[in-house]
Amino acid sequence: MTEANMHTPGFIPAHGGYRNLFGYQKAEIIYDGTVYFTKRFFHPYDRTVGQMVQAARSGKQNIAEASMASATSKETEIKLTNVARASLEELQIDYEDFLRTNKLPLWDKDHKLVARLRELNKSAPKTTYETFQKAIEHESPAICANTMITLIKICTYLLKQQMKQLETAFVKDGGLRERMTKARIEQRKKKP
Repeated sequence: MTEANMHTPGFIPAHGGYRNLFGYQKAEIIYDGTVYFTKRFFHPYDRTVGQMVQAARSGKQNIAEASMASATSKETEIKLTNVARASLEELQIDYEDFLRTNKLPLWDKDHKLVARLRELNKSAPKTTYETFQKAIEHESPAICANTMITLIKICTYLLKQQMKQLETAFVKDGGLRERMTKARIEQRKKKP
């Protein structure tokens, strides 16, 4: 089967397809940007490098794992999506620490470059690292770090919305146990 498993008759729903999620796409950009940022601004043996890269990786990987787990456990899907969100929040704090300790400004939500990044985010059906590369790799460390913070905020917002949708779907459709029971009842009705 492919990543986005096709829905087959039965109680296991279609799952996977995480590469199509906007949250995953942003998390991948954040991971790549964090690898670039830490190589550029930190000594290779600084413990912060490993912590930031791991937090970025955790954000991305937990979205993928949540998507695959959705086949059999909505609870696991919700928990892993929240772990992804928490990891990215941790990463955001690292970027804010970088700005603060280097006496660089932290942009507020009304900053003109935040608006530009949001505009870029909405401009293409699928944004990639290249969409934000000039800002991520800008000569100014303040622009680099604030760009990463803005991307993290966009991603965590998307994950928060995804969690709301998962909650709504669970309340409406139930989990695996309910689908299994329903499938058995329907199978019994078919027998003569």
